[in-house]
Amino acid sequence: MKKFLELISEEMGKAFEAAGYQAELGKVTISNRPDLCEYQCNGAMAGAKQYHKAPLMIAKEVAEKLQGNEVFSEVSAVAPGFLNLKVTEKFVKDYLQEMRADAKFGLDMPQRPQMIIVDYGGPNIAKPLHVGHLRPAIIGESIKRICRFAGHKVLGDIHLGDWGLQMGLIATELKKRHPELPYFDESYQGEYPKEAPFTISELEEIYPLASAKSKEDDAYKAEAMEATYKLQTGVPGMRALWNHIMNVSVTDLKRNYDDLKVEFDLWKGESDVQDIIPDMVAKMKKDGFAHESEGALVVDVKEETDTKEMPPCMILKSDGAALYNTTDLATIMDRMEQYQPDKLIYVTDKRQNLYFEQIFRCARKTGLVKPETQLIHIGFGTMNSTGGKPFKTREGGVMRLENLIREINEEMYRKITENREMEEGEARETSRIVALSAVKYGDLSNQASKDYIFDIDRFTSFEGDTGPYILYTIVRIKSILKKYGEQSGENSVPAKMVLQEAAGESEKGLMLEIAKFNAMMEAAYEEVAPHKICAYIYDLANAFNHFYHETKILTEEDSEKQAGWIALLTLTRDVLEVCIDLLGFSSPERM
Repeated sequence: MKKFLELISEEMGKAFEAAGYQAELGKVTISNRPDLCEYQCNGAMAGAKQYHKAPLMIAKEVAEKLQGNEVFSEVSAVAPGFLNLKVTEKFVKDYLQEMRADAKFGLDMPQRPQMIIVDYGGPNIAKPLHVGHLRPAIIGESIKRICRFAGHKVLGDIHLGDWGLQMGLIATELKKRHPELPYFDESYQGEYPKEAPFTISELEEIYPLASAKSKEDDAYKAEAMEATYKLQTGVPGMRALWNHIMNVSVTDLKRNYDDLKVEFDLWKGESDVQDIIPDMVAKMKKDGFAHESEGALVVDVKEETDTKEMPPCMILKSDGAALYNTTDLATIMDRMEQYQPDKLIYVTDKRQNLYFEQIFRCARKTGLVKPETQLIHIGFGTMNSTGGKPFKTREGGVMRLENLIREINEEMYRKITENREMEEGEARETSRIVALSAVKYGDLSNQASKDYIFDIDRFTSFEGDTGPYILYTIVRIKSILKKYGEQSGENSVPAKMVLQEAAGESEKGLMLEIAKFNAMMEAAYEEVAPHKICAYIYDLANAFNHFYHETKILTEEDSEKQAGWIALLTLTRDVLEVCIDLLGFSSPERM
């Protein structure tokens, strides 16, 4: 389905052609003076030099060709050569009727869907999620949903940090506490226990303690490195212990991500590619890409056009050990072999921009990806407190993610129960839903690369550009539709209801906002930009509330007019609910 502005521009292009000018001059944009017109065309200004005519003369000639046009209700040429436009109510109504009949509200599906992998999350095993994990989870989940809605095959991969020194540190500390456990007896031949020798709470206490000890005690650190080496070389006891660490950690991670409505299709980690690293390194050497530099194995990724320093990509350290670089490159190789993705999208801190530039260049240079494979890094900014510094606890530490979510849930519960009577269970569930909208919308309404202030008071407000305001608008629509159904004896709003031509400015304004949906979604997908959805639904919610305050919907005596409004409200609700689902949250039945 063509976008609304495309159709208007085509009609304007025909008028330019009819007046003797190029059709390309007929591009229409949304008016920057909404008090004067709905749309504008500046083509006469652009064509003045080419055709050696005053722009106002060209504009008047084009306007003349549009008299009585079915698309435009008003066309006026104004100095120095602008074309001010208004579209007919019928054209808008017909467009929305076509949108309404389409499963994706007019968003065209790709002829050849792409295979896309979104790499986001990136937590380390045995460490609790903290506020630093919030942005990659929220942004990555939304990007995954947007790509899927755009008609592509998408896999979200958490990419766990599950193979590093933290495993050896945990094993070392556990051995100090429980040397009798069979995992540390290399002569042990029996089956290892099925139950883990620790809980998630104990595991989360063990790691930071062991990490601190290793920084003060060289012998302790050496022991941890030895334990890590044993794990990575396949010593059975270390592998069995590692499996326990993985199972306990992943169970807890899934619980936390479930609370955020974040779902991963793949739960792979660094450990999944360790076996393919030797062959990858050997091939890089054989093909002449990898060479030694100061004892380390590197691939040069500097290009002639570089104006800034571009260090080589290190593949192996001087002691032969692999790095994050090695694992990430092997992961790209593994993904290409298993899934043949057309596009890989990584969501991490923007401070890793240089790192990913090195990785992407190395992957291309060494042939790990096809020339046409897209490699995209979405680097996000810092989440700061209201004081402008990175978000911390009151004591100055890094706040656990589940504690932050709990705080926001409680604040939302207080606000909801303050404003109305609601049964405890419903109030708790509603506050959880609305709190999630506050967190996600508060993050996603900012361009990902920008730092932003995490302001709980502002994010949980029911007024302004916030998640709760969007949900309140949806709930208001649901309430009207429910009351209409009760009045008319219908259990739900009949699908056969027909949209009517707008009878007033606020109604038309709402319809014109809805008409922007497919163009907005196309831009959100192509630019990998969830903030565009936030901006759109804020404008749409404002347009609806303006219409609502001017219109007595439920007391309207003209049943046909009322039915048209109800059809418009239903479409508004459906578009809003699709959009919030793409942002990763939902709406309650009442607030």
